[in-house]
Amino acid sequence: MKIALVDSGLGLLAAAAAVRRLRPDADLVLSSDPAGMPWGPRTPEDITAHALACAEAAAAHGPDALIVACNTASVHALPALRAELEPSIPVVGTVPAVKPAASAGGPVAVWATPATTGSTYQRRLIAEFGQGAQIAEVPCHGLADAVESAQEDAIDVAVGAAAALTPPGVRSVVLGCTHYELVGERIRAAVAQPGGPLPVLFGSAEAVAAQALRRGGHRPDPSAPGTGGLTVLFSGRAAERLPEAAATYAEGRLLTAATLTP
Repeated sequence: MKIALVDSGLGLLAAAAAVRRLRPDADLVLSSDPAGMPWGPRTPEDITAHALACAEAAAAHGPDALIVACNTASVHALPALRAELEPSIPVVGTVPAVKPAASAGGPVAVWATPATTGSTYQRRLIAEFGQGAQIAEVPCHGLADAVESAQEDAIDVAVGAAAALTPPGVRSVVLGCTHYELVGERIRAAVAQPGGPLPVLFGSAEAVAAQALRRGGHRPDPSAPGTGGLTVLFSGRAAERLPEAAATYAEGRLLTAATLTP
């Protein structure tokens, strides 16, 4: 069993770790693009080209399914990726968890990159799945970059700035960028009001991991033996290890416990 994941950088760690927890015996192919990141400022056509290159490199390893572990790439490149790879390799995109957050009741804050905040895509998502809940869009300037480089001070500054833009009393926070899931607890603590309950975080990693297993013809089995291997690709080329910054996060440490395969 093999599951591939594509992202510009470390944002794929959360979904990869979720697959590892659900199926410790699954081989993982992590295909990122350090030479081309960040993807966010690029044109939709350029994002699609970079995502396709990463996906094709991962597809060469014969995965049962491929996760586009990036909100930006899912918005712009998912149709092209599916046209290229399906039906041979099912492709699972990443969508901010607005629907379950709204179902839990508002008010809700959607933390996303500045480019995504206020975009037609996100507004449509809120209109379609917001269920009338009070939803605030919060731009998180510099947070994805800070998480990617694992700069603790920069993460604190970016989280603090976004928390200051978040209306008080939100019950839920949607993590609208896969990088944010790596610092979820820091976000939760920053948004919580003194003496109040901690807000509920809604990420996408667990859902896309489960869907990728299902579409790849497998069921979750957390008790399976931890025999899953790890293949790391940087801009299409095999790498010896995950980026050093990955070890900063629990998800990265979980994955580095796997056997690296060529």
